[in-house]
Amino acid sequence: MEPRLSLVTLGVGDLARARRFYEAMGWTTDSAREDDVVFFQAGGLILGLWDRVRLAEDSGVDDSGEWGGMTLAHNVRSAADVDRVVEEARSAGATVVREPAETFWGGYSGAFLDPDGHPWEVAFNPFWTLDEDGSVRLPPPK
Repeated sequence: MEPRLSLVTLGVGDLARARRFYEAMGWTTDSAREDDVVFFQAGGLILGLWDRVRLAEDSGVDDSGEWGGMTLAHNVRSAADVDRVVEEARSAGATVVREPAETFWGGYSGAFLDPDGHPWEVAFNPFWTLDEDGSVRLPPPK
């Protein structure tokens, strides 16, 4: 298996609401309004939105309705970009759960929940390289 991630699918309670939120955040899709799944290009991978019950069934898991132990992250080029993205999320209807601030690891980040409770961290990490296309690269091994 190649070490890469191709698609992240979020199980959502209301597909139209979730789509509106991500579109308000500036994401674009070619998925039709009547489609039962919505796909967004996200740099080198794809973010999908699909009905939570159907996603659980398709994945062979029992959906207890609780958080699934996953946080999504969006890396940016500066602390000011963290502030801007967190405010965009708040304006689009997100719940900000951690206001932007300096971190214990030497960066700057904030966090919000999308309308279905999926947590997103917005981070400036001065130790990682953020390519022009948005790809993130770890520093070379020592």
